[in-house]
Amino acid sequence: MQNPVPSPIHVYFALLPGSLVLDWAGPAEALRIANQTLAKQGQPDRFVQHFVSPTPESVSSVGAVLTQLEPLPATLPSPAWVVLVGLAGPHIAVDGDEARALLHWLRGLRPVAGQLELITVCAGSVLAAHAGLLTGRRATTHHQHLDELAAVDPRCDVVANRVFVADGAVYSSAGVTTGIDLLLHRISDTCGPALAAQVAQAMVVALRRGPNDPEFSPFLHHRNHLHPALHRVQDAVGQQPQADWSVPQMAEVAHTSPRHLTRLFLEHAGIAPLQYLRRIRLATAEAALRSGQNVTQAALMAGFSSDTQLRRAWHQFGRGGTPSQGGARSH
Repeated sequence: MQNPVPSPIHVYFALLPGSLVLDWAGPAEALRIANQTLAKQGQPDRFVQHFVSPTPESVSSVGAVLTQLEPLPATLPSPAWVVLVGLAGPHIAVDGDEARALLHWLRGLRPVAGQLELITVCAGSVLAAHAGLLTGRRATTHHQHLDELAAVDPRCDVVANRVFVADGAVYSSAGVTTGIDLLLHRISDTCGPALAAQVAQAMVVALRRGPNDPEFSPFLHHRNHLHPALHRVQDAVGQQPQADWSVPQMAEVAHTSPRHLTRLFLEHAGIAPLQYLRRIRLATAEAALRSGQNVTQAALMAGFSSDTQLRRAWHQFGRGGTPSQGGARSH
């Protein structure tokens, strides 16, 4: 029995005059590339993007005029994400007609995880605070707007020095390009870490594992090279780590001999093919454990032949404790 196709997520970028282009264009490109990557795998689009505003035309932070913007919707489908971005200038002005209209619309939102989620990029969190959407929540913003955010809503727990912060159905990121980090995190949550890694690879950015972890995703380790055949193999392994991979099977994907593939891995990725496979399987198992799977289920999903093989890899790559303890620590 095939798994049901998930409903597409409608993503609404709410734009005011002076909206910072990189705040919304970077995340929008990440979502577009995610859809493009899914299409190459024969899967439907996961994200439907909308650019909405109180007025059909708006001038961006760099002077480019945005036209044919959709109106602020009276109702939102489920699931949906609303994305708020920063504005040009040292402070977020909310006394204009467009800002007042946007805040009125925002005050009608009731974020619920998995149904309606709020994403803020840079000083978009200040707009959310003006609408009362951050009361009692943890949030971050651009470092130049931290004091402003705290002043707008003293009941918001403002967090400094974080790339992004997740609090239930509300996600906030710091300055400008961290919006890409946050959207990659949400792509990973909804489409899996392998797809998020492919999007990050296409955008030539680092994929962070979580809001508090600056380390690279294990799916991007050993990929700082430009060899297309090797990337093809790494993509295939990342998408199907549970497959019965061998070096000859990987070589078929690369259209080369097993011996030459091993040389390519060592020269360009700095790791042997089967060693790379074990790292990807371990990362997949860790993600499964964090999502609540038990050790047996995680081993099966990751392609390990047994719990024992997973435990062996766990210790081989320096993970502390045991796999079951690793899953418990993530909750």
